[in-house]
Amino acid sequence: MAGTAEVELSLDDIRRVTAFAATCARRALPIYEIVHPDDVRPRAAIDGAEAFAETGQRTAALRQLAWAAHKAAREVPASAATDAALSAMHAAGAAFLHPLYSPHQVKHILGSAAHLVLADPKAAAEQIEWVRNHADHAVRAVLGRFPPPLAGRPSFGVLMVRLDTELRH
Repeated sequence: MAGTAEVELSLDDIRRVTAFAATCARRALPIYEIVHPDDVRPRAAIDGAEAFAETGQRTAALRQLAWAAHKAAREVPASAATDAALSAMHAAGAAFLHPLYSPHQVKHILGSAAHLVLADPKAAAEQIEWVRNHADHAVRAVLGRFPPPLAGRPSFGVLMVRLDTELRH
């Protein structure tokens, strides 16, 4: 896009971010599977994200896995399971982080972590601490290249801003 600034972003950077997002989603997955044990779509999205983190191959199939996890989230009543499925969707979507200097790109980095926290609200402080401890230097460095996220939807947006702030410092 003309006039849109770009950030430095290597394939290895995207793989590291995707591995982090998949780790967050894997932690949330049992919340979904307890309620929906026969629905493999969120698990498949996480598996796809982990495969990308190893191979670096962005495929149409990976994008479809992300959309399938999103569909799984929409098909259940709003609940912790919904957020767990959305965490999986964001994990697969992390592979599609682009070098555009845009606050929207931060969702690719932190969306999975935000939905992990939302999926377990009684342990939110513990989950935030876990995210802080598992976001390594590489993830934090990539995050720091993008502008801070906007506090869009109430709980998700506020949490994105909080995680972003904590991981940049």
